[in-house]
Amino acid sequence: MTAIIDHPDFFLLDQDLSPEDIELRDKVRAFGQKEILPTINEYWERAEHPEPVFAKLPELGIIGSFIPGYGCPGFSRQTAGIVAREFGRIDGSFNTFLGVHSNLCMGSIYMLGNEEQRNRWLPVMAKLEKTGAFALTEPDHGSDSVSLETSARKEGNQWVINGHKRWIGNGHAADVIVLYARDEADGQVKAFVVEKQDNGEYPEGYRPEVIKGKIAKRAINQADIVIENLKVPDENRLPNCNSFKDVNRVLKATRGGASWEALGHGMAAFEIAAQYALDREQFGAPIANYQLVQEKLATMLADLTAMQLMCTRMAHLAENDQLTDAMASMVKMFTSRKALDMCRTARDMLAGNGILLENHIGRHLTDMEVVSTYEGTDSMQALIVGREITGISAFTRKRK
Repeated sequence: MTAIIDHPDFFLLDQDLSPEDIELRDKVRAFGQKEILPTINEYWERAEHPEPVFAKLPELGIIGSFIPGYGCPGFSRQTAGIVAREFGRIDGSFNTFLGVHSNLCMGSIYMLGNEEQRNRWLPVMAKLEKTGAFALTEPDHGSDSVSLETSARKEGNQWVINGHKRWIGNGHAADVIVLYARDEADGQVKAFVVEKQDNGEYPEGYRPEVIKGKIAKRAINQADIVIENLKVPDENRLPNCNSFKDVNRVLKATRGGASWEALGHGMAAFEIAAQYALDREQFGAPIANYQLVQEKLATMLADLTAMQLMCTRMAHLAENDQLTDAMASMVKMFTSRKALDMCRTARDMLAGNGILLENHIGRHLTDMEVVSTYEGTDSMQALIVGREITGISAFTRKRK
């Protein structure tokens, strides 16, 4: 394996990383190669969560991502991105779990909770003694989650919640679920923490069901959750969430994770395709000898390098609080499109072998179909950038 295939970093961007980030990159990469890759296809095919492997994640010191203190590492945006990239190179389900648990759920508690709540939940979650979920999306409100319909009504010292959530990663098994609902009193969105009871069961009124039949991200389960007269104590309301603007604070802090994951899938696609081209012989020579194959690899590497540059710049802008919604949308749109194209090209280069799980590219391809959808679909990202260009919003017009 040549150096460029072993670690495709054509513009030498990683040489600007700190020694600590390089050490972390190599540690996560080694963990993926040793602990995840040998068995992930079996779990993926069975649509099972690989609990034994997830239990080893705390040893990496990555849980809690950007949160400082409470047993969390307090990563920079660049460092958090590298972790997402390296997990994307191995398997998207692991990156989704970390995004949900570390960024969205723990991030909500850190940013929207009070000190007592942070101390109550974050340290045990940093050790993975408890897992988390983030319940925002609803069956009728994905891209327009601002219009969520799940309701909350205060009665004495508790809240009564009714509604329906869908596509909630780990929502069927998490110990701690941050659930967003609209307060009937003022119409504003509030955040609540739903906890498993001492007997390991959810409180009455929280009814999750695993979504079956997925073609991607099969090593993590998503839940469809019916919520009917669910009672949550007032002490479990996150007091710093008083409107959807506060939800957006969490989404802004975690923005970029999908782009870094797409970069990881793109790196994997290039590595798999390039090595296969050197190993696979047809008509008496490795297919790497043929001009069409070399052109495809050159295009893949150019796209990959552009993705690396955009993600690196995005991290720097976010660290300096200069990243705008439109900038983040452009990166998500570009990286998702290019990574999906690269996975399709790699699958084509492997021909029939590309549909076999043992060659991994099929898993990356279908996982990229999901990355292109979550945290904002390709169309929504394009419209956000289009609004920045024209000053005209094409997706908030009221129906006549």
